[in-house]
Amino acid sequence: MKTDKLLQRAENLEFISASEGQYLFEHVSTPELMFVAHNIRMKKKPEKKVTWIIDRNLNTTNACIANCKFCNFFRPPGHPEVYITNMETYRKKIEETFRYGGEQLLLQGGHHPDLGLAYYQDLFSNLKAEYPNLKLHALGPPEIAHIAKLDNLSHTEVLQGLKEAGMDSLPGAGAEILNDRVRRLISKGKCSGKEWLDVMRAAHQLHMTTSATMMFGHIETLEERFEHLEWIRQVQSEKPEDAKGFIAFIPWPFQDDGTLLKRLRGIRNNVSPDEYIRTIAISRIMLPNIDNIQASWLTVGEEVAQICLHSGANDFGSIMIEENVVSAAGAPHRFTADGIQEAIRKAGFRPQLRTQEYEDRDLPKNIEQQVITY
Repeated sequence: MKTDKLLQRAENLEFISASEGQYLFEHVSTPELMFVAHNIRMKKKPEKKVTWIIDRNLNTTNACIANCKFCNFFRPPGHPEVYITNMETYRKKIEETFRYGGEQLLLQGGHHPDLGLAYYQDLFSNLKAEYPNLKLHALGPPEIAHIAKLDNLSHTEVLQGLKEAGMDSLPGAGAEILNDRVRRLISKGKCSGKEWLDVMRAAHQLHMTTSATMMFGHIETLEERFEHLEWIRQVQSEKPEDAKGFIAFIPWPFQDDGTLLKRLRGIRNNVSPDEYIRTIAISRIMLPNIDNIQASWLTVGEEVAQICLHSGANDFGSIMIEENVVSAAGAPHRFTADGIQEAIRKAGFRPQLRTQEYEDRDLPKNIEQQVITY
């Protein structure tokens, strides 16, 4: 393959195939990948600003029957530590989030065997009744598929019911790697890769804004990573013209601390800083129809994430007032509102607070800085 022609096609925002993307990943230097990805970023997002958001990752329940081998957060039904979050806790944490300047909950949980559509409709409508300005970035395709199976409904019926109850957008959770060889080994109890993609297709037809993710660096092959990127791009290309579809793509490396993958199979996170930076760059190159690429500072740390801002990423994600799932597997990094803005400035960009729809938002005055205790 002629590398220069491939890179020029990428800069022209053309789709390159999975095999062509893998060729670039294997044969082009990191500085050159960074250069091309940054040029694409500046074409799509010409301002020298980097967006970020204030929100809280709050879990509806930790009861789960999916039995993912990379997750330390879940508890099997009947376990003494199982919980379902009550309204008193939601009130306390929502009001605290507002004090910290946030307006959104990233609301997710396990595959609880008894919580169907009616439960989530009641929860969302009650939250919106008490807090009408609250944004709910909620659940994820595996949870939608789980609810659909429990209630014998279509994905569209579940999504429409949740949307009417107050769900604002759908996160890209549970993608991991979309190839079913991988999914059978690490998350057999979750939906297939095809069903994950079909849930997103249904959401886009309902004009729900979504995001897409990739958790890599475990048992997948390089070919399966690029297959994942190509499938995400294909679904985005099918969305209605006036829908946002996948508004962002967020790749992060597998966090291995204490996981069954590490304890039983010896699978470790061997993703180096260079490999993560290259993955951000190739994501920008492979996904010209997705506007925003987010660097996962939570899993790779401030310095690597700052380099990613020169490698195709234009978003720094959330300060994450609370996050329990990835952190349970060893992600150690934390930011305050002041800290994340300073990190963006030090990287040479202007920080801009945003909404989940990637609209600019003024930073509220006199917000509290959260105390990191989790």
